[in-house]
Amino acid sequence: QLRLVESGGTLVQPGGSLRLACTVSGLHLDYFAVGWFRQAPGKEREGIVCMKNAGGGMIHTAESVKGRFTSFRDDVENNAEHTIYLQMNSLKPEDTGVYYCAATWADSLLCVQGYYDYWGQGTPVTVSF
Repeated sequence: QLRLVESGGTLVQPGGSLRLACTVSGLHLDYFAVGWFRQAPGKEREGIVCMKNAGGGMIHTAESVKGRFTSFRDDVENNAEHTIYLQMNSLKPEDTGVYYCAATWADSLLCVQGYYDYWGQGTPVTVSF
């Protein structure tokens, strides 16, 4: 059964760093695009880092987080479970929101909400003093 579970969200001060994790089970990630999205209060959900490893690898990073956020994955040996991390540095108050990971079977890469079929429950991040 396909499952995505985010963790790591918390309160962090501006300028600080935080690493979120998304544990993915039930699918072979090499055939899927995966993405991190966030939804700030009162705003639409936006794609921030999306990637697809197969075929040489593709990655899309939103301009608002370039140079500050990166995403990478860690696989267990049998590829039955994967963890995708979102490393967030130099955090700003405008990075506050609920962060979601998502996956979809895909031949190409888009970083928009409607492209993704499978979603986690989200983890909240608050950047504030």
